[in-house]
Amino acid sequence: MTDWVQKAEDQEVSKLVDKLEIKSDNGTKPADDNECDTADPAETSLLIKILGKGLSNTKLSLDIQQKNPNSPLHSVKTFEALHLKQELLNGIYAMGFNTPSKIQETALPTLLADPPQNMIAQSQSGTGKTAAFVLAMLSRVNVNLNHPQVLCLSPTYELAIQTGEVAARMGQFCPEIKLRFAVRGEEVDRNKRISEHILIGTPGKMLDWGLKFRLFDMKKISVFVLDEADVMIATQGHHDQCIRIHKMLNAQCQMLFFSATYDKEVMDFARLIVTEPTIIRLMREEESLDNIKQYYVKCQNEDGKYNAIQNIYGCISIGQAIIFCHTRRTAAWLAAKMTSDGHSVAVLSGDLTVEQRLAVLDRFRSGLEKVLITTNVLSRGIDIEQVTIVVNFDLPVDVRGNADCETYLHRIGRTGRFGKSGIAINLIDGDKSMDVCIAIKNHFKKEIQILNTDCADDIEKIGT
Repeated sequence: MTDWVQKAEDQEVSKLVDKLEIKSDNGTKPADDNECDTADPAETSLLIKILGKGLSNTKLSLDIQQKNPNSPLHSVKTFEALHLKQELLNGIYAMGFNTPSKIQETALPTLLADPPQNMIAQSQSGTGKTAAFVLAMLSRVNVNLNHPQVLCLSPTYELAIQTGEVAARMGQFCPEIKLRFAVRGEEVDRNKRISEHILIGTPGKMLDWGLKFRLFDMKKISVFVLDEADVMIATQGHHDQCIRIHKMLNAQCQMLFFSATYDKEVMDFARLIVTEPTIIRLMREEESLDNIKQYYVKCQNEDGKYNAIQNIYGCISIGQAIIFCHTRRTAAWLAAKMTSDGHSVAVLSGDLTVEQRLAVLDRFRSGLEKVLITTNVLSRGIDIEQVTIVVNFDLPVDVRGNADCETYLHRIGRTGRFGKSGIAINLIDGDKSMDVCIAIKNHFKKEIQILNTDCADDIEKIGT
């Protein structure tokens, strides 16, 4: 595992994904610039993981369901209370983890229990899920047995590498534990059995090695981890591959399921894979509109919308702004106009690679650009503290043209974070978009006030 520790030390994950694109395997054509630009769930998950620094200090409550409700559920306040090997403790502290996160307090005793217990854990990125199941993976390895004992599945190459980096760092003082990646580009000698203890990879490659080439015995796997299960379901083909792998495992194998969502589809899939689980959910933080002032501006057309933005910038001081467009074409057009008028602008849309998106976000977060023009690829999950205004150049709609209230909430929720107040401005260019605005107002039961951007006094009022 030493080589991967060195790789983790030498390169940040954002560099590991350099020149890599998350591509669809179903042969679809690239999205048309005039079509709605939507987020790929694997890309979104990867971006959130990479951009997240440390663990979230959350006060959200846990929802716990046990297979045996009468059994006492233990929690820990320190990593020492888990009675881990000292080498693993040293690895945890070397990563900067001093005390368990909220979900780790309850999950870790169950993950490390003897006899092993199955678990479904659901919480958003940044809450310590990955570190929790990686610790369980490392703890379960019997170094006297030279064959794979732990399988960890991720939906993409990049997410597998991210998990592997955590495992390499946490296990850096346990050189006897051997780790291998089952991802594209990793070649194997088909005449030689795999001897590494932990395999981290994607479902297709894991099926090839375990079932097609029979390079290790699936029945000897003692821990099976399904990470980013919500993304697995959203990715064509992975659902069936995961079920095929699961059927090859023995009945005593510890099943650990980790997901960021609460969808019924995700839970149904989990129950196919995990029998009699302890279910731990960290309740999702509800994004609120209470500290966001909402406005709408009546415009004639796209040029009218642009003039409204210019007037707003001319009258009030804006820290940083995110402007949401419906299509890549509109985003590119708007960026060109704002740049030509002297604004410092960044563009983020679905045609950029993950590495390119990271570069754009790093520049924006560091203040090198004051305006980020984007599409729905950035509508949720990524928080930038300096954002004071969100502009909906195009209001979000679903495939039928109706108001997409959930996306609206996530979009304008990019401001008003961290207890601060924010401003959301919706640009309206006709009866159809006005109907959408009214539908959003009625859905959230929050007033959206009219703003006259031709009047400097009116604009100045929103900035106070």
